[in-house]
Amino acid sequence: MPKTGKAPKWGKWLVLLLGLLTRPAAAQTASALLPLPAEANYGQGHLLLKTSLKPLLPAQVDPAVADAVGRTINRLSLATKTAGQATLQIRYGRVGRPELFDEERYSLRVTPMGVSIDAPTSLGVLRALATLEQLPRTDKKGRYLPEVDIRDQPRFAWRGLLIDAARHFMPVAVIKRNLDGMAAVKLNVLHWHLTDDQGFRIESKVFPRLQTVGSTDGLFYTQAEVREVVAYAAARGIRVVPEFDMPSHTTSWIVAYPRLKSADSTYAPYTRWRTTNVAIDPTRETTYTFLDSLLTEMTLLFPDPYFHAGGDENDGRNWRRTPRIVAWMQAHKMVKADGKTVDKHQLQTYFNRRVMVMLQQRGKTMIGWDEILGPDLPKEAVIQSWRGKKGLNDAAKLGHPVLLSSGYYIDLNLSAASSYLTDPLPPDTPLTAAEQKLVLGGEAAMWAEYADLVVLDSRIWPRAAAVAERLWSPQAATQSVADMYRRLNVLSPQLETLGLRHRRVPELLLKQMAGTSNVVPLRTLAEVIEPVKEYKRNFQGFNYTTATPLNRLVDAAPAESEVARRFGVLVDSVVAFKPATPNWLPASLRQLGTLRAQAVRWQANDVLLQPLLAANPSLTEYGPLSTRLAAVATVVLERLTQLQTGQAPSLAWLAATRATLDAAQAPAGQAELAVVKAARKLVGL
Repeated sequence: MPKTGKAPKWGKWLVLLLGLLTRPAAAQTASALLPLPAEANYGQGHLLLKTSLKPLLPAQVDPAVADAVGRTINRLSLATKTAGQATLQIRYGRVGRPELFDEERYSLRVTPMGVSIDAPTSLGVLRALATLEQLPRTDKKGRYLPEVDIRDQPRFAWRGLLIDAARHFMPVAVIKRNLDGMAAVKLNVLHWHLTDDQGFRIESKVFPRLQTVGSTDGLFYTQAEVREVVAYAAARGIRVVPEFDMPSHTTSWIVAYPRLKSADSTYAPYTRWRTTNVAIDPTRETTYTFLDSLLTEMTLLFPDPYFHAGGDENDGRNWRRTPRIVAWMQAHKMVKADGKTVDKHQLQTYFNRRVMVMLQQRGKTMIGWDEILGPDLPKEAVIQSWRGKKGLNDAAKLGHPVLLSSGYYIDLNLSAASSYLTDPLPPDTPLTAAEQKLVLGGEAAMWAEYADLVVLDSRIWPRAAAVAERLWSPQAATQSVADMYRRLNVLSPQLETLGLRHRRVPELLLKQMAGTSNVVPLRTLAEVIEPVKEYKRNFQGFNYTTATPLNRLVDAAPAESEVARRFGVLVDSVVAFKPATPNWLPASLRQLGTLRAQAVRWQANDVLLQPLLAANPSLTEYGPLSTRLAAVATVVLERLTQLQTGQAPSLAWLAATRATLDAAQAPAGQAELAVVKAARKLVGL
């Protein structure tokens, strides 16, 4: 604190009095933070945000810290001159390097006089500032920071988000705003998926046909843009790990440079989403000459010591059907136990070892998907498990560092709860203490078959924050799914202030589809439907290509319906009470009334919406969902009447209701009603 001259005698008594009045309370108040910190003790005082905040920084300050402090003060609207002034004291030991897993722990204290942050490294300061930006509250006092003393550190060092920019190209602005979202929830690795069958999205000056010929639309990042993104991420304490997927998922490579192909087929730019089962030829030395030159160029663009080489979804058919490759495998004894059948896994392991040596020569550690795991793979290779927890456990038992993505595939449109309940190291883990240390952390994965630059944000946020908390916060403190959702709903509008468009874009899409300013009926339907789960969208009669616009109702619908989730919570609360108990009806009256009001709204909406759906060719396919929603609402209303009057449902009513709800579960337009499950529970089916 700077000296301000000799204080009057009453000053020390005032400070003492303030300390007594704002001493931290024994009980912690409900936190709005996400991720939850390791320790947070709240007091009774507060720091009003009408007070300007003066930063006190070290003499030799890391530019990243100085910029982050400026952004935080601006976001908290504390930069203007007002009636009073408090201080933001920043102290840290050294500049942190995220690529070295440097310490991210910090302590943060808010008092009525100001804010202080202490950390061993500048990375800890960045994480503390992210916490500070989530603290503001508003009540009769106005907008304020609560008095709090926080001590925090991450549970896992690797907390990532994969963004697929290969299938749908994501401009630099999209990547940057998602980096801001990552920093807000303390994710620290951007896994940048840059190549796939549909596109090679990064400029190669050595092999320029990769980006100009291999992609279906010719869109790619220049090397200057790559450096720009890497610097932007580093300023937020985020590492950038690129992925160049091989030997499969390489149709774009082969289109550009046919000498890489395994079979004698001729290939064109690939415009579909399903796996091509095409792979480059790992038996030719010219393939490795090509890769040596490409990796020399690409590794120089990414300072991170990790480099992802993919390795997934290669079933070997491209190799087994090529006599020249089969003969090579037989000559090198890459056969199964029968001594005759060629073993594609041995050939891929050979390929992986060759690529790994190239990367090691350039100071990189190779990461690969769990298909690359084998007894002959060097232990230095990091295994990323996406097909299940078994891959993680098997790799760790073989001595490999491991990452978990299974359970964190947010592109599958599963609930935030499903990700939240997935833990890299659950209490019943079969791993020993030594093996557990090999678990670096995990990554949320946003594959982009059904997410373009317009809808990407709404498919990532806010659900990715649930993964962030699972990987950052103490396991014991993160057991309440209900509390996670409470805080997720507080975080979501805060993320919007960073420029993320996860709430704004769906509303804009609805207005475009409706063609009118009155989008209420369409919104009422959209907010209770969700895209079909997992990979079902590939198999429901609509043929997507890389040129298919993502502007239908299924694209505006939320990945997880918050309206349906809250409806389900109310149903749970009603079902939890036993109608036979004397206090059942009074205790459930408010919940029953809320459920009835919601069901009445859904029931009436179909009449309002059907004319719009019928008149708009792009919306016609969703007519059945609107009709089914009204039918579900009728069932809910009938059941609520039964509960309030103590009437038992007849067998005939239950049979008819079952048929209604079964029909309501059917998808339309690659979307499905998200309220059917809760309706079944209310009915008791």
